[in-house]
Amino acid sequence: MSAIITVENVTKVYHVGKVEVPALRGVSFAVETGEFVALVGPSGSGKSTLFYILGGLTHADSGRVLVDGDDFSRLSDAERTRMRKRKIGFVFQKFNLLPTLNARLNIQIAQDIAGRNNQDSAYFDRIVKMLGIERRLEHRPAELSGGEQQRVALARAIINQPAIVLADEPTGNLDTKNSEIVLNLLRHTNQELGQTVLMITHNPEAAAFADRMLFMRDGEIVGEERTGR
Repeated sequence: MSAIITVENVTKVYHVGKVEVPALRGVSFAVETGEFVALVGPSGSGKSTLFYILGGLTHADSGRVLVDGDDFSRLSDAERTRMRKRKIGFVFQKFNLLPTLNARLNIQIAQDIAGRNNQDSAYFDRIVKMLGIERRLEHRPAELSGGEQQRVALARAIINQPAIVLADEPTGNLDTKNSEIVLNLLRHTNQELGQTVLMITHNPEAAAFADRMLFMRDGEIVGEERTGR
């Protein structure tokens, strides 16, 4: 296998007034194509900053990030946007569903944004059935449980068949039962659809669903462990 994500000596410093606050201190690691990797660390460890850099949503101060062969430092803002549409699906802790749209339209809007609204409907049907939401598509977010909302958000993330799924604390707002459902679905996405998954979490139990865990503290990778899955 080859690396689909490569991070080389990445740094990021935030400026709060006249004070410099280092968020990342020379982070380096790689994720192989088809892996499920969990980035684990407490609040303030730098994992969220790293997530946004990997998604092309913010810039590193130094170092290099390559995603599926694209070097972020060499891409314009427009090129990064196009790359995200083609290659990355995002899953967020707060779901980020549009409240006025039903579940079907919340998923399809991702297809519209990516210019794939003419995509074969059979794949759409396969995804919503896999996630167990095929009977909830006409309901708006307020009519869905938290677990159902996160499954809609996961469908939106994977509907365009991205090479990479980035998940930011995807179980942070869920109870234990729904957390396990969503984590198993991420695992299924990884294994059955062949998508590389990088999940950030503060929860070691959630991280154990991954193939490999990377531990962060104070802006650095401080350890690594394989889960045996």
